[in-house]
Amino acid sequence: MKIQRGLLMVLCSAVALCGCSHLPDNKDVLFQTSTISALLEGAYDGEVTCKELKKHGDFGIGTFDALDGEMLALEGKVYQIRADGKAYCAEDSLSTPFAAVKFFEADKTIVPDTSLNFKELEECLDRLLPTKNILYALKVEGVFKYIKTRSVPKQRKPYPRLVEVVKNQPTFEFPNIRGTIVGFRLPAYVDGINVPGYHLHFITEDRSAGGHLLECSTSNVTIEVDYTRAFFVVLPEHGDFYQVDMTEKKEGELERVEK
Repeated sequence: MKIQRGLLMVLCSAVALCGCSHLPDNKDVLFQTSTISALLEGAYDGEVTCKELKKHGDFGIGTFDALDGEMLALEGKVYQIRADGKAYCAEDSLSTPFAAVKFFEADKTIVPDTSLNFKELEECLDRLLPTKNILYALKVEGVFKYIKTRSVPKQRKPYPRLVEVVKNQPTFEFPNIRGTIVGFRLPAYVDGINVPGYHLHFITEDRSAGGHLLECSTSNVTIEVDYTRAFFVVLPEHGDFYQVDMTEKKEGELERVEK
């Protein structure tokens, strides 16, 4: 797919329409395709291939065409965690309706001296981050006492809305597991574009299983944080994105989908 137009948001600077060739030269950019609002409304048709996505980042999360599982990108490889909870190396030809990636370079490293559950992990990071008004890529790697994840099954048209899909989502539990949490903490003002707050996925050390993170308890982990100050959003050129109604705010739906 040739990407022709996108929304460039350089934080504290400007908002403008431009082509992908006008991305900032540095790699400190969060690159995203489509919006979370469109995904909530059932716009699941893939628009950007994994091959194209990897040009813009080696780290990130998302989903696949027809909502066929959770995406996790780590160290330049893209993994598809399907409804069986297993992780598969994604072919370059697979496409995504929604994903966010960047080239990960840690600006801060944290080694917690105590075990943390999911809420405590969020609270710990919130205390240590310099501001809540920029974007952060997060990598938590090591040993976990407990991990709970979910994935989503491939959908058929006419696509149901995402809040309906997750009512029957398969979940997976991993006690005493080594692996990596990958994701982002984004500011409140991205609401409708992406997920405000924390949005994290998990993959085991042997890259065999994982999913969208629901619960965790750390044991011995290292947390790396990549401060990010530029945001580039590519909007789909056609398809369901052009038809779905994103004008009505659905209170609480995103939280139900994420949790």
